[in-house]
Amino acid sequence: MRTLSFLSLGALLLGAATATLAAVPRTPAPEGAQVYFIEPADGATVGQTFTVKFGLKGMGVAPAGVDVPATGHHHLLIGLAERPEMDKPLPMTDEIRHFGKGQTETQVTLPPGKHTLQLLVGDKNHVPLEPPVISQTITVTVK
Repeated sequence: MRTLSFLSLGALLLGAATATLAAVPRTPAPEGAQVYFIEPADGATVGQTFTVKFGLKGMGVAPAGVDVPATGHHHLLIGLAERPEMDKPLPMTDEIRHFGKGQTETQVTLPPGKHTLQLLVGDKNHVPLEPPVISQTITVTVK
């Protein structure tokens, strides 16, 4: 009985510690900040390798790790069915591409077919701002 109680208490404490580590404080977004695609346009037909240009209004761009008020850096979401968790650093995957050096454009290579693209601004720690500065989702057709 005593062993079971000790294990239960350990599991409870571990669960509480994990829950505490899961959420990260989020940086406030500047009021009215917007992120958008300069290129390509929604509905565009593009080659397998194409240029994506990011636009940002109402805030500045700074590399990851740089703590300057009213700044962030871009993340490109490709083909995500669901938004990533907004209270954790964004993972680096083929579907979530990081531009932590402060880049404002990139070359993307995708297989033929329809693909969705969305931009999301993260703070110095790759955590989305609060509220999220996220673009409309656009669709491109790769020929």
